Amino acid sequence: MNASPTQGVPRFVRTQQAAAYLGLSHRTLEKHRTYGTGPAYRKLGGRVLYAIDDLKAWADRGARISTSDPGVGEVLPAKRHAVLAEPGRL
Repeated sequence: MNASPTQGVPRFVRTQQAAAYLGLSHRTLEKHRTYGTGPAYRKLGGRVLYAIDDLKAWADRGARISTSDPGVGEVLPAKRHAVLAEPGRL
C-alpha cells in the first residue's frame, strides 16, 4: 500500500494551530471569525475546526508580487466592515 503524500499532516486543526499556521494570534483569528472576514471554518459539536486547505486558500487571496499588483482577492482586517455587515446593523 502506498503512503499518501499528506500522511501525518492533519486535515483539520483547532483555532490555536490554525492561527500558528497563518502567523496570527488566536485572538485575531477569533475576531476574524466573529466579523466574517476570516477563513471558512466548521463547527462540530462545540469545537471550531479549520481545514488546512481553507486556511491556505484564504491566505492566498492576499498574495501579491509587488506593491502595484492588485492581486486576485483581498484579506480584510479583523473588524466590522460595512460591506459585510447586515443591513441596518452598522
